[in-house]
Amino acid sequence: MTNSDGDRQGQQRGRPFWERDFPKTVPEGRDLAALRAGLGREPGSVPAMWPYYTRLRTDGWVTPELRAEHAALALFAVHQQSQSRLMHQPDIGLGWAVANLRRSDKFSAEAVDRRFGAAATATSFTEVVAHLRGLVSQLRALKPAQPLDYSRLVRDLCDWQHQDRVHSVRRRWGSQYFTIQKESETSTAQDPTPSPA
Repeated sequence: MTNSDGDRQGQQRGRPFWERDFPKTVPEGRDLAALRAGLGREPGSVPAMWPYYTRLRTDGWVTPELRAEHAALALFAVHQQSQSRLMHQPDIGLGWAVANLRRSDKFSAEAVDRRFGAAATATSFTEVVAHLRGLVSQLRALKPAQPLDYSRLVRDLCDWQHQDRVHSVRRRWGSQYFTIQKESETSTAQDPTPSPA
């Protein structure tokens, strides 16, 4: 390995996994399998995940940042599995992504509302991640799959763990979700489907 290769790998390690340059356009299956091994496990406890963290501390302390990154890595791996394009897309907040899920014909609007509401009102970090796993599986099931900004999700999950910030996360998710719904309803009202002759 040349020095430039080593420098490049070091720079890559400092970036979130979903923002790295992959040999193809998407991560390899073995990387995603390593990340999925972290589902439901304590952050830092799965050796296969260690190379993918950017917030792993040498003292072994589990910080809110590590907990958020761990959850996002595992969720990203579920989302990315078998996808031909990258499921991380900047500026697609959770509320916007789920609003697009709601507008699809694949799931009922009521069911999406319930699942999103359960995520938004979760009272523990473990609970919100469990609900997000269900939502991510649904985003993945769309054709084409609905991407999500995983860097934003890490920040949201960090904030979720602080009582003074969790309410702003809920407001952001809710405003994204209902803004798209209202825009969709407005465009439908302005451009009604013609009735059959």
